[in-house]
Amino acid sequence: MRIEPRWEAEADLVVVGTGVAGLTAAVDAHALGLRVLVVTKATAVDGNTRWAQGGVAVVLPGEHDEGDTVRHHVQDTLTAGAGLCEEAAVAAILADGPAAVTRLRRFGAVFDADSNGRLARTREGGHSAFRVVHAGGDATGAEVERALLAAAKDNRITMLDNHIAVEALRTPHGEVSGLLVLDGRGVPGVLRAPAVLLATGGLGQMYQATSNPEVATADGLALALRAGAVVSDLEFVQFHPTVLYTGAEARGRCPLVTEAVRGEGAILVDAFGERVMLGVHPLADLAPRDVVSAAITRRMVETGTDHVFLDATHLDGEAFRKRFPTVHAACAAVGVDPAVDPIPVAPAAHFSCGGVVSTVDGRTQVTGLYAAGEVARTGLHGANRLASNSLLEGLVVGARAARAVAADLASGLLGDPALAESLPPLAAPVAERDVLQRTMSRHAAIGRNLDGLGAAAQLIDHATVVRPLRTRQAVEDAALTMAAGILLTVAAHRTESRGCHVRTDYPERNDIAWGRSVSVRLDVAGQPFLFDTPVLGGVA
Repeated sequence: MRIEPRWEAEADLVVVGTGVAGLTAAVDAHALGLRVLVVTKATAVDGNTRWAQGGVAVVLPGEHDEGDTVRHHVQDTLTAGAGLCEEAAVAAILADGPAAVTRLRRFGAVFDADSNGRLARTREGGHSAFRVVHAGGDATGAEVERALLAAAKDNRITMLDNHIAVEALRTPHGEVSGLLVLDGRGVPGVLRAPAVLLATGGLGQMYQATSNPEVATADGLALALRAGAVVSDLEFVQFHPTVLYTGAEARGRCPLVTEAVRGEGAILVDAFGERVMLGVHPLADLAPRDVVSAAITRRMVETGTDHVFLDATHLDGEAFRKRFPTVHAACAAVGVDPAVDPIPVAPAAHFSCGGVVSTVDGRTQVTGLYAAGEVARTGLHGANRLASNSLLEGLVVGARAARAVAADLASGLLGDPALAESLPPLAAPVAERDVLQRTMSRHAAIGRNLDGLGAAAQLIDHATVVRPLRTRQAVEDAALTMAAGILLTVAAHRTESRGCHVRTDYPERNDIAWGRSVSVRLDVAGQPFLFDTPVLGGVA
């Protein structure tokens, strides 16, 4: 059955998502004179940004660098990315970091200071220096979100809460010309615009336990694919090593225990008090996240347990509470006192390193479609994201995307919204979410093999029916179903272990055969088509 829009609105740019990337783009585009409309499927504060604890990884020369350089930051990022980062993209994004943070502070963001009044810094996994700035101890994301929302409201940028993006409108030539959305009552409407920026976050709700909020359902990824865009590196899903363990039946968003706790000297131990990371990596407990998550998973298998412990008892209890108030409150809620009790933790789905292929300016291969933040694959993260690079990426690429839209619009490169073609009937395969989450957690989390990936594909296929996309639930479940199917396919295709992708039947990294990304687009029948793309080390 065809969806007939009942209302319309117009803009120069529609931004989908109200996290760090989306709000940065909206504020900057408004400042450039564009008519901006922001769409969020929940409320403006319900995205992933406010849950970010660790901080913003950035080198601020002349203020508190103490010998650190952007070049060192680039090298740490490339090392963590396990050979699949685009080096020029890494360099471009990280070089823009200082200006992005300075500008955010002008918006009113307040970062923690040391006793000398300089920005306080911490160190996280994979970093060779103390370069992570933070706010509210472990509430950096909340402060970033607060400052950006205040800037958006001060500029009176129009926001549509409780509206979910369903499908991109396109002209006969394939350019994006707007967006079909559903409001909170399921009433369809059309937002006509020559530019749409996706800043919809990740896909954490594909798994039973995740650090992501309930809105992280891959709908931006699915929308981009249906519009003709390419996605890449989707097999690399980062599991955060230390999510608070609240029981074997934990579902949905679980409290994060920021990596900065280990930066302050906490260590991982197993149920018998033996150190988990000793001898595993030169950086021990501050090794990159993929290394730590894999080591924890191996130790849990060896000991027959479903969690390990993070021992921070060396820290004074009051000092812990002040430095990590969010973590302290989460621990207290489950009866754990970090001053005397090791914190029970386990890995959980955290960040999608892949996404919609885009440049560092947010441009995708579809004219008029842009992407920024976790939904995008800029080449910054490669096979494994370096801790606290994500907020920085959102700030930098969000701003660059706003400038790109303004430039493309002024140059006459974008499509005419008046030429939008009518939408076909919208329906898609939808799997039952509980089955999908349990299946992906069992077969496509940390440690995968061909038999398990094949079994997962069959189980999800048996739980799938075609449904019309007339509700938020249907749109989200269809997106998760599409993303899960692609992830299983590319994970089976990549017969090696690299970064976040661990194949137990192919445990070694193979640079000769697999030193490249796997990209996916939909064919004319709507089925995923895989093709390999070289890692060029350039901004393509």
